[in-house]
Amino acid sequence: MSDDDAVILRPAREGDLPLLERFLFDPEAASRFQWFGWRDPDRFRRRFAENGLLGPDGGQLIVDTDAASDGPFGFVSWHQLTTGPTSYCWSVGIALAPRARGRGIGTRAQRPLVRYLFAHTPVQRIQADTDSANIAEQRALEKAGFTREGVMRGMVFRDGHWRDCVLYGVLRDDPLPG
Repeated sequence: MSDDDAVILRPAREGDLPLLERFLFDPEAASRFQWFGWRDPDRFRRRFAENGLLGPDGGQLIVDTDAASDGPFGFVSWHQLTTGPTSYCWSVGIALAPRARGRGIGTRAQRPLVRYLFAHTPVQRIQADTDSANIAEQRALEKAGFTREGVMRGMVFRDGHWRDCVLYGVLRDDPLPG
């Protein structure tokens, strides 16, 4: 993939399921920041059969490229996070295959995800969090227009330890790069 190839987001196809499942079975594919142990091996297939991985309270889109031979690279996801009795925001995430990391693909996938969610849902806020040691993801979120809001201590249990996470947010009226 060259810098001229556009990163695109698209709905999942049945042929994408082996890539998605790899994040559940392969610690290297999941990355040291996203490997939480063995999980439900049929999770993606059930959700794909139910709603194509796109539902009213969240979803997943495949990160691909317009160059036919290079992708797909992984997925972006979002789920509804209740913030009050009558309000919610989206919490977003990304998982990229090892071959896609360190190439700017994460930033180039998260920007259109934010635009998509603001264009098609009434939320005021989109947030993301990442392990405090995941510097690459922190940079990607900042380049995608997110603002670092703080550290959440002892947020995630992974690999036998409680980990701190960094919280990022973007509001509907915030200027987005690109």
